[in-house]
Amino acid sequence: MTLLTVLLQAAGSASLGSLGAALGIGLAAIGAGYGIGKIGSSAMESIARQPESAPDIRMNMIIAAALIEGVALFAVVVCGFILQ
Repeated sequence: MTLLTVLLQAAGSASLGSLGAALGIGLAAIGAGYGIGKIGSSAMESIARQPESAPDIRMNMIIAAALIEGVALFAVVVCGFILQ
């Protein structure tokens, strides 16, 4: 809902930079969702194959997901500053 509002605000203005920033926010959110989904699916497959290494896999999965979330948050903040 928030992304739709941002896109509509950007489309209403004549600035091409605002539209680019709004698309950047959307791509950052979609990319982060895809990346974390891929990490989760690979981790579940790995745990199913080797259940004894589940704690190590889980810890690495959480660290990788946190790094992806950090990059996505940084991208959203930068694009938000461009919108203003």
